[in-house]
Amino acid sequence: MLNLTIQLRQPHPKQEQFILSTAKRKVIKAGRRAGKTVGAAELSIKGFLLGKRVLYATPTEDQISSFWFEIKQALQEPIDAGIYIKNETMHYVELAGTKQRIRAKTAYNADTLRGDFADILILDEFQLMAEDTWDVVGAPMLADNDGDAVFIYTPPGLHSSGRSKATDPLHAMKMFKKAQQDTTGRWEAFKFTSYDNPYISKTALDELVMDMTSQSYQMEIMAEEFEDAPGALWKRSNLDSNRVRYLPETLRRIVIGVDPSGSTTGDECGIIAAGRTSKDYFVLKDVSLQASPQLWAEAVVKVYRELEANLIIAEANYGGEMVRSVLRQAAPGLPIRLVHASRGKEIRAEPVAALYEQNRVHHLGLLPKLENEMCYWTPGDKSPNRMDALVWALVELSNVGVIKSIG
Repeated sequence: MLNLTIQLRQPHPKQEQFILSTAKRKVIKAGRRAGKTVGAAELSIKGFLLGKRVLYATPTEDQISSFWFEIKQALQEPIDAGIYIKNETMHYVELAGTKQRIRAKTAYNADTLRGDFADILILDEFQLMAEDTWDVVGAPMLADNDGDAVFIYTPPGLHSSGRSKATDPLHAMKMFKKAQQDTTGRWEAFKFTSYDNPYISKTALDELVMDMTSQSYQMEIMAEEFEDAPGALWKRSNLDSNRVRYLPETLRRIVIGVDPSGSTTGDECGIIAAGRTSKDYFVLKDVSLQASPQLWAEAVVKVYRELEANLIIAEANYGGEMVRSVLRQAAPGLPIRLVHASRGKEIRAEPVAALYEQNRVHHLGLLPKLENEMCYWTPGDKSPNRMDALVWALVELSNVGVIKSIG
């Protein structure tokens, strides 16, 4: 074993900071291609060589490949010599007869992380994972041996946050702030940008940046985070200050706004329920989902009946009569109005945003995924489905904006 080589990479200075840190909880915020996954592999190998059991988890199988490549490359000689056992199917390397191991697996939520234990737990792309991945399974996994946890993420832009399994799309950012504010030494926060990685081509990175919006550049390259995107029509402070826990009076009218996906391949369909009193507007539920037309139609019918709504208003830009057809198949006789936008989405959204500024719109409880879309969307970007469904519903209730009914 002494004559065999462990092929460790030389970490760049930012990677070295978190690899050498003695904090029990490390939260790493980094830009794309900044070297966070390679750094995690180096940290894993060092722990493994000290006899530790390391569990690396990331949301999808594709994301495992980069980490797994680094592990195999570093440990190839002792693997070939039969000192370590490698299992390609389960993505682990271990010392036979011991608990010493590195394993990589997918973990979008608590259920996919169950069934293992670790001395070092690394959650990569943590911003896309459900909170209970850590709260329910990860933390208890380390309780017996006071193991180490490493959380790695890139600030989620509007489109990437739509893929998150988290209830609160900002949960990684909140954990990073917690680590920054810690005074016990148990938590430590690290941040580095894509440009901090000396091993990637700055020319290629500059070319990539040319195709990005300013917001995407700040978040995904420079690792900056915003609770509200610069230029967004909605602000979280306004949503929070006007939030209610219960309805103050009976609603006069309730509508279900529907923004179908632009395809039949299972893209997300925005489904937002809203109502109004004599003066104010209340956003009641967000039941948007990624599903086939049949399944989202059933979700629309369910919330329509549950709230005893008056009308379903659905955008028909995609699918036309298909939208009416799938809804009627789910429940014949539904009151449905199909609409087309006669002008741009920015023009339609602005009067709805004005209602919020007048403190006349109230969200019933937390609607985090909808609110994330609202506060990250800026005019000119492709608008997301939840936000579009909200706008349709409030335009219908308030008679503001510019829409064209097609029956």
